Amino acid sequence: MLGLKLATDPYWVNIAEKTIDEILIDHAYCEQKAASTCISLIVKYPDRKELVEEVTPIVAEEWGHFRKVLKELQKRGYEFGPNRSDDYVAELMKFQRQGGREEDRLMDKLLISAMIEARSCERFRLLSLHISDENLKSFYHEFMVSEAGHYRTFLDLAKKYAPADEVKKRWQEMLEFEAEIMSNRAYRGDRMH
Repeated sequence: MLGLKLATDPYWVNIAEKTIDEILIDHAYCEQKAASTCISLIVKYPDRKELVEEVTPIVAEEWGHFRKVLKELQKRGYEFGPNRSDDYVAELMKFQRQGGREEDRLMDKLLISAMIEARSCERFRLLSLHISDENLKSFYHEFMVSEAGHYRTFLDLAKKYAPADEVKKRWQEMLEFEAEIMSNRAYRGDRMH
């Protein structure tokens, strides 16, 4: 369904659950940044009616996810901790065109958002299937379902603002670009991506 070119080895879950505090902290920051990204899209493109209508509920949902992960951290006695850079997203941002038409830049922003949601969905699925903590299995299943919906929303929005064939071509380029990023990344037990 997601079309990712390079799947995460389920072994990543073994690494992640050894430092589940770090994974939860990073997850909280991912949710916070997702909400901020959606707000930025609305602020930058207030004239794009469908975008504003589709992305506004995602802001609320992502912020709700942030609060839910914070609650899980507190329940387990973990501190939220200082912000950390997201190397995965920084690498993805290199895909975004800087010049040219505004429509192309918007398409890239939406596709990058779709990619982040797709990779998150894939990782949440692995956690929901393979983590030994039964409570976290259901916790991550809920996130997986949500991220799949967000992924689809961002792809559909890209097709509202650009011809479908251009979006399809650019999405394939994005999938290849992201696979290259993933092939050069070591599995880390302190990051969602």
